[in-house]
Amino acid sequence: MDFKNKVVIVTGGSCGIGAEIAIQFAKQSAKVVIVGRNEERLRNIAEQCEGQGEALAIKADLTIDSEVERVVEETIIRFGQIDVLINNAGIVKNTKIQEGIPNYDKIFNTNLRSVYLLTSLAVPHLIKTKGNIINISSAAGQKIFPTLTVYCMSKAALDMFTKGLAVELAPSVRANAINPGPVKTDIFVHAGLEGGETVIDAYGAATLLGKCSACKEIADMALYLASDKANSITGSTFVIDNGFILK
Repeated sequence: MDFKNKVVIVTGGSCGIGAEIAIQFAKQSAKVVIVGRNEERLRNIAEQCEGQGEALAIKADLTIDSEVERVVEETIIRFGQIDVLINNAGIVKNTKIQEGIPNYDKIFNTNLRSVYLLTSLAVPHLIKTKGNIINISSAAGQKIFPTLTVYCMSKAALDMFTKGLAVELAPSVRANAINPGPVKTDIFVHAGLEGGETVIDAYGAATLLGKCSACKEIADMALYLASDKANSITGSTFVIDNGFILK
């Protein structure tokens, strides 16, 4: 696959799945815009991408509207277009109904509201390029997990948002979602969850195949969905979970 002269925005691109997606698109000659909150990690991933293609690192907090707007503005100033938007940024937190609304707001502001806003700003540019949108959702959008109810809700909503986009933007823009199960990343560590280092391995062991996925597997699916090989695919959700949902 060749993404030469294609501009790809990847949010949550400073580590984990997002970083791998950015690197793999750069290897296919894309111009990659990497968005994240950790400046040092962003710079590191941008340097890896620069060895393959052109990269722009943007430090931004996507829960702040003006910073979401700046992502699109800086992308257009630098590259003049947007061909692929990959909404990967997200957070996970334990929640309990009796704890009230604060964590609900934090999760939905990051996992859904910021995605909606960034997508709305990118769509006019995506229509011009006949581009596509890929939302990184989760197997948790299709299965409930104890203490992760709000996270599961946010991902289920993201799946429905994906389908709505596909309907609204056809035939100009395609929209699809990838729903990973356990992936070998530091997401639980960054979330500050107790036992974060071992939780992901435990989830992996609980899948039908007894393992976690690698970040590159998710990146490979993103490459496929963004390419002309997936020209007939829109409004779909692709589960990559080693059989986690079925266990």
